[in-house]
Amino acid sequence: MAEHKLNINGNQKTVNVADDTPLLWVLRDHLKLKGTKFGCGIAQCGACTVHIDGVAMRSCVLPVSQLGDQKITTIEGISEEGTHPVQEAWLEHDVAQCGYCQAGQIMTATALLNDNPNPSDKEIRSAMTGNICRCGTYTRIKSAIKTASKKL
Repeated sequence: MAEHKLNINGNQKTVNVADDTPLLWVLRDHLKLKGTKFGCGIAQCGACTVHIDGVAMRSCVLPVSQLGDQKITTIEGISEEGTHPVQEAWLEHDVAQCGYCQAGQIMTATALLNDNPNPSDKEIRSAMTGNICRCGTYTRIKSAIKTASKKL
């Protein structure tokens, strides 16, 4: 066990965990931030996506010891009231069905729009390809990203 100081959603947090503990489990089990989900455990589905210094990354395979003072943003840090344009567009387009993958989808979409405020359909597909939605709401996801891009 080692002490790790993390910058999560703009707040300094300290946790005592093994160096190889994935960030996902630090967030969920130690900090009680339950928005980031476990999906596959091998960085293939996107349910665990968070931002590390603004870049969408899979927290299930990211050892806490590699983070240092990097800025970590979870779905809870996007907007306290759920009023980020991507979150609002998700509601407007009724994207979520079961909802399990949606935090990861929103985190990936937000990172995309931060880098590219007006993505083409092809750029959206490319950015979102690694995020799996078992309910198949991909068309709604694309529409919501287009809507959000107009509000940013």
